[in-house]
Amino acid sequence: MLNPRRLAILRAVLAAGSINKAARNLSYAPATISQHMSALAKETGLILFEKQGRGIGPTDAARHLADQAAPLLADFGRLERVVADLRGGQAQHLAIACFASAAERWIPEVVRTVRRHQPNLTVEISLNEPVDGRGRRQPDLDLRTEPVNGADVHLDGYQRHELIVEELVAVLPVAHPLAGAGELTLRDLEPEPWIDHDIYDSPIGQIIVTACRAAGFTPRHAARLDDHRAALRLVASGIGVTVLPRLAVAELPGGLVVKPLVRPAVLRRIVVHSRQDRRRGDLIARAVAQLHDSARESA
Repeated sequence: MLNPRRLAILRAVLAAGSINKAARNLSYAPATISQHMSALAKETGLILFEKQGRGIGPTDAARHLADQAAPLLADFGRLERVVADLRGGQAQHLAIACFASAAERWIPEVVRTVRRHQPNLTVEISLNEPVDGRGRRQPDLDLRTEPVNGADVHLDGYQRHELIVEELVAVLPVAHPLAGAGELTLRDLEPEPWIDHDIYDSPIGQIIVTACRAAGFTPRHAARLDDHRAALRLVASGIGVTVLPRLAVAELPGGLVVKPLVRPAVLRRIVVHSRQDRRRGDLIARAVAQLHDSARESA
């Protein structure tokens, strides 16, 4: 059986560029690193390093092995955290999966709320759009975006809570010809270059694309990325316009204006799925209650 620690050391050696540099980074003796690499070569039956000039360098097999080991090591790290939870009675961590604007606007108060109740708690926050969740804990709270006219999604072992239906808005530079309008239709934005903040086509991006199709056009993108804050900077620089949820435009960079969208209005529903766990039910309930409070304040 392969030793995960040796796989991690192999990745450290490749990242550092040499055994000596990896030894310094890991606070090991170079001989110790070499012993681990020799043992890994025996375990795998592969030649991992070969002479290159006066030194040695990794083989293609070593690079491929290191690449393939990445998801395994992430899962192993998650397993180690599970073991730590079991030793500690599963009472010292709360895992939250959410999208970026919720992490910025709502989650800080959730963390303060649950840690007032349990001061030694560690809250782990991860983005669930668009990553696949490898290496993180199973979430105790999972915040998601849904289309308002879509079917309700229910997750096994979780209770569903609807938090808010939120409108999406157009964001334009203050010097844009449309900046003085009281409201805009989606068709008003059809000829504009668009900044897409959801290159991975997660739920919020699908809602926007569906609304544009309903308005009879497909956006012409000047840039696509996966960060709404960076998208706002591109809009501020005059490259194009974007459409974002109100939660994501609570703090605008200078030089931008927000306009309501009509015909059609573009909406999303935000829900949270709370894990059904009797041992931590009170803690999870406090977090859900705070999310409801934050959603009401946003509305």
